Amino acid sequence: MTLAARHAWVQAAPCGPGCVRSGADEPGRRWVVALRTALRVTAAVTLLAGVWLLALPLPGRVTLQRGYCRLMLRSLGVRMRVSGGPIRNLPGVLVVSGHVSWLDVFAIGAVLPGSFVARADLLRLPALGQVVRMMRIIPIERDRLRRLPEVVAAVSARLAAGHTVVAFPEATTWCGLSHGRFRPAMFQAAVDAGRPVQPVRLRYRHRDGRPSTVPAFVGDDSLPASIARVITARRTVCDLQVESLQLPGRDRRDLAVRCEAAVLGHPAPRRQASPAGCDAASALSA
Repeated sequence: MTLAARHAWVQAAPCGPGCVRSGADEPGRRWVVALRTALRVTAAVTLLAGVWLLALPLPGRVTLQRGYCRLMLRSLGVRMRVSGGPIRNLPGVLVVSGHVSWLDVFAIGAVLPGSFVARADLLRLPALGQVVRMMRIIPIERDRLRRLPEVVAAVSARLAAGHTVVAFPEATTWCGLSHGRFRPAMFQAAVDAGRPVQPVRLRYRHRDGRPSTVPAFVGDDSLPASIARVITARRTVCDLQVESLQLPGRDRRDLAVRCEAAVLGHPAPRRQASPAGCDAASALSA
């Protein structure tokens, strides 16, 4: 998460450790947390051992990916709630969403499976790297932005070939209580291919409905620490709302604005986060 400090053009989120709350919500019953964690780790490792199935050229590969993602979420203690829609199984759709966590890949994959535009360093992560590789990601080097046109061209080619591609136009992760501006570059792929864009809204919550930052992967957070918060939490609920399909038009900036407004749930101007970080405590108590 330090690339933004080295490259002026890379999106930087003000979210940091102060935004994130621990997932262990039963401090007085540690044996329950320990048992729950052991069961979830066992289930997740078992699923990781079968990730090679996603690479097989099977006729029902899309259904397989959707089922695999749902099972992985359940093994981690995450439940999905899907609303909005309808979900149109059109060929060559660019799916866009805000970006909070590594869980986003599984959450969107459980509803709108496809290939993902993701940070190239995800391929080097233990365990998770193998999963994203099987999902045929299009890698993007955040500190080598001169290669961005190549990534856009690769996305456009897949869209034109009828494949679903998922991208996160915020270009970095946020805690989920605030958000960043949608960068227009990736929308050029939809304009070039003449394919529609499907915005989806992701929200993570506790089981009682309160907003949750447990899955957030921000600042200098490590992947093991983020995973530990998720698997020790009693339950995390992922709300995924399918918004109105957007036609590409001819202007990528206009398309980005329309999709950002859809993801926010209203066309009102975006609220700016404080440069010092997000006031997660007040948002969580609201």
